[in-house]
Amino acid sequence: VQLQASGGGLVQAGDSLRLSCTTSGRPISRYGIGWVRQAPGKEREFVAEISVNGGNTDYGESVKGRFTISRDNDKNIAWLQMNSLRPEDTAVYYCTARIGAGGAFDYWGQGTLVTVSS
Repeated sequence: VQLQASGGGLVQAGDSLRLSCTTSGRPISRYGIGWVRQAPGKEREFVAEISVNGGNTDYGESVKGRFTISRDNDKNIAWLQMNSLRPEDTAVYYCTARIGAGGAFDYWGQGTLVTVSS
């Protein structure tokens, strides 16, 4: 499976942005989907994850209440809605996919850059 993330860009603090993740090769419905970000000079940080059927979600502490992950398997797409963006949200955001539950993500997309100016 290949993952394609899109929707990044330059926004101001307080703005919203929605990232999209699609798959090719295999349908997105086979995978739990997650978002992981990496800011310059920092380690990768878990952002959010959604189960295969969308019934379960999980969020990193720093984005809880501001970000929402969702998916539409029929459209082969998942989203990360990011509200109330802060400069510290600036990072490359990677769409990831998991086959089973728990553990490391199995597949990674190419990443999309989100830059939040103050």
